[in-house]
Amino acid sequence: MKYYIISGEASGDLHGSNLVKQIYLLDHQADIRCWGGDLMQSAGASLVKHYKELAFMGFAEVVKNLPTILQNIDFCKQDILAWQPDVLILIDYPGFNLRIAEWGSKKGFKIVYYISPQVWAWKENRVKKMKQYIHKMLCILPFEKDYYKTKWDWEVDYVGHPLVEVIEAKKADPNPTPPLAGQTNNLIALLPGSRKQEIAKKLPIMLEVAKSFPDYRFVVAKAPGLENAFYEPFMAAYQNVDSVRNKTYDLLLTAKAALVTSGTATLETALFGVPEVVCYKGSNISYQIAKRLIKIKYISLVNLIMDKEIVREFFQENCTVEAVTGELQKILEEPEYREKMLQNYKLMLAKLGPPGCAERAAEEMVGLLRMAGS
Repeated sequence: MKYYIISGEASGDLHGSNLVKQIYLLDHQADIRCWGGDLMQSAGASLVKHYKELAFMGFAEVVKNLPTILQNIDFCKQDILAWQPDVLILIDYPGFNLRIAEWGSKKGFKIVYYISPQVWAWKENRVKKMKQYIHKMLCILPFEKDYYKTKWDWEVDYVGHPLVEVIEAKKADPNPTPPLAGQTNNLIALLPGSRKQEIAKKLPIMLEVAKSFPDYRFVVAKAPGLENAFYEPFMAAYQNVDSVRNKTYDLLLTAKAALVTSGTATLETALFGVPEVVCYKGSNISYQIAKRLIKIKYISLVNLIMDKEIVREFFQENCTVEAVTGELQKILEEPEYREKMLQNYKLMLAKLGPPGCAERAAEEMVGLLRMAGS
């Protein structure tokens, strides 16, 4: 069978690579072509275009690069038509992939979507078209199955979360790499995000918190795509602050606590069993727009999965040095408070289910093709 996989981000490359490995185990005749990155290519897929050519973030950057984006979509369509795959597998990346889903379905291709767009947060109207054009939706958050069924009468499949197996494998490493040479105790992880604008808003608050905890080393996890020179002005005035690059998981393996921006990083931190404080601050204009468009109770995946606040969230005007300092102090100095958060993490993991997400997703995809061919 011929599988054409499209992912447009680093996370999609990671999850796509695990999926590729599982497809090859189930289908020994598999021929896999992909848009992704080094990991998917290393897993055995033929790489058409690297995600680094596709990653345009933010409204202004998307507008500026619109001609390139449209050229990429057109090129993708032509490549699919020329190769004639048995299935299109779309991994997240909704701005691009939903266009391909609609077009591909009309052209008669089978469409499997792996890692649902977060339509439950915003742009719910997309679901009407998604139901028409996607033959199988594979979700990675447990509440999504009920959301689609209850609100849209759409039966989708929950396959577990791919980060569970990724992080379990990291935690099982018998020879972990220390994030900092010579020091593994009393580390506080700072995960301020990956975009310059968000880091500039949140990192100064996180660093000011460090002043109240002189016995701890605060370690900034730098974004892979940002140069050291960007971080230096923020960090220069602080004595108990270090940084790492490409060692976020090594840092979370040993951290006592973490200050984390919203998004997937909150879930990663919880899966490593690190008590956390969620900090989010953006421009006032962006916040006002988001407040009107986004329809969710929480900004962290941890709380969304549990449908209650198990980690404290401080955002916008509530994201202050005093508030974050107070919460971190409770985590570090109140054993019962810390233990309650860790117990809630265990309940969250039970909700997510066991490792094996990529294996279950591959079984669904290969099974769909075998049914169609029988």
